[in-house]
Amino acid sequence: MLLPPQRPADGELAPKLERTIRASDSEHLRLLSAFGGEYRAPTARAVLDEVVARLAKAGEGQIGIYEITILNSPAVNAFALPNGRLYVTRGLLALASDTAEIASVLAHEIAHVTAQHAVERAERERESVLVSQVVSQVLNDPAAGAAVQAGSKLSLARFSRQQELIADQISVRNISRAGYDPYGAGRFLAALGRNTAFRNSGQNQSADDKRLDILSSHPSTPERVAAVTASARQIGAPGIGEREASRWLAAIDGIAFGEDPRDGVVRGRRYINSALRIAFAAPDSFSLESARDMVIGVSANGAQALRFDSVTLKSDQTLEAYVASGWIDGVETRVVETLDVAGQPAVIATGKGTDWSFRLAAIQSGSRVYRFILAAKGSADPERPMRSVIDSFRSLSPAEAQAARPMQIRLVAAGDGDTPASMAARMAGQERAIELFLVLNGLERNSRLALGQRYKIVAE
Repeated sequence: MLLPPQRPADGELAPKLERTIRASDSEHLRLLSAFGGEYRAPTARAVLDEVVARLAKAGEGQIGIYEITILNSPAVNAFALPNGRLYVTRGLLALASDTAEIASVLAHEIAHVTAQHAVERAERERESVLVSQVVSQVLNDPAAGAAVQAGSKLSLARFSRQQELIADQISVRNISRAGYDPYGAGRFLAALGRNTAFRNSGQNQSADDKRLDILSSHPSTPERVAAVTASARQIGAPGIGEREASRWLAAIDGIAFGEDPRDGVVRGRRYINSALRIAFAAPDSFSLESARDMVIGVSANGAQALRFDSVTLKSDQTLEAYVASGWIDGVETRVVETLDVAGQPAVIATGKGTDWSFRLAAIQSGSRVYRFILAAKGSADPERPMRSVIDSFRSLSPAEAQAARPMQIRLVAAGDGDTPASMAARMAGQERAIELFLVLNGLERNSRLALGQRYKIVAE
C-alpha cells in the first residue's frame, strides 16, 4: 500500500521529508534554467491537467494536487519533485501518440512521489557521502573513502532501478483505474527505445551498441516493456481503456520540435542563432549537433571535427593576443593571418597536437569572440574546410533573426498511395526524415499508412 507523506501531531513535516521539499523548491529553478525555461502550450497543458485530475480521482486519496510544468527542451524526459511539481519536456509530448501513453508517464512520475522514492534516495545519498567522509578522515585513507563511496553509488544505482520498476507497475494499475488503456505504458516505453536508438545512430553509434553504464538509474527499455506488458495482461486483454489518439494529436499540433532558435538551431549543415544574430555553415560532408553552449561537427569519415562557441574578451586584451595565448590545452598556437569576416575583425591561427592538426579562427563582435576550432587527424592542414566555414559566417538582420522559428509538429492526413517515404518528403531540412517519421508515429519500416488517418510530421 502507498501512503501519502505523514505529518506529526504538531503539523510540521517529518525532518527527512522537510529537507527534501526545501531542496525541491531550489531544484525547480535549476530545472527551469537547465531545460530552457517554461514552454507555453495551453491546449496540451489542459489535457495534462485533466489526466492528472483523473489519476487523482482514481487514486482514492493517495494522489494529491500536482502542478505541471512543460519544459522548453527537445529532450525526451519527465521529472517529479517531492513537493508535487511534475515536469515534462515538449520533446516528450511530441513523442507520445495518445492520451493513454502520456497518462502512463505522469502516473509513473506521481508513483515516485507517493512512494517517497526521492526522500529515500536523498537519504541514501547523504549516508553514502557521510560514510566515505568518515573512512577518509578516521582512517586517513582518501582512496578507501572513494572506494566506499563508489560501492555505495553502485548500491544506489541498483536501488534506483528497482524504484523505476516499482513506479512502472504502479503506473499501469493507476492508469487502468482512471479509465485509460493500460497497454499505453508499454507503447510509450517502446517509442522511447526507438527514439533512443534513432538518436544514438545519428551520432555514429550503433543502435545495438551495449555501452557500459553501470551507474544508470533506469533499467533497459526491453526489460521495462516486458514488465509493464505483463502487468497490463493481468488487468485484461488489449483493447480495454481509452486511448484518445485523435485528441492528443490535436493537442500537440503546432508544438515546437527540436532546438529553440534562441539557443541556436541546426538546419542540415547550417547553424542559426537568433539571439546572437549569427549564422554559418559547416564544410561539405559534415554533420552538426547543437549543444547548450557550443556546436559540434564531425566529418562523414570521422577524420575531421569542428567546434564553435563564444567567450568574452578582457577589456585590456587584443584579439591577436588572445588567440596567440592559446585556448586549447596542450596545443601551441600561432597567428598566421588577420582579416575581416562579415565586417568584423578576425584572426586565423594554426596549432599542432600529438595526433591532430588544428586551424583556429576567432571573430570579434564588441566584447564577444566567436571561436572556431577545426581539427584534422594526423598532419594534414585543415585550412580549406576552415576557409569555407568563415566564408559562410554572417550576421543576421533583425528581420532574419525574427523569422528564425523552431520547427513544429504538424498533422497530415494520409492520402491514397501515401507511404512513410512520401510523408517524410514533406519534412524538409530533417536528416534521416523517414526514420524520424517512423519514430514519431510508432511505425515499423514496412508499415502501411491508413487512408485518412493523421500522422505527425516535422515542418516549419
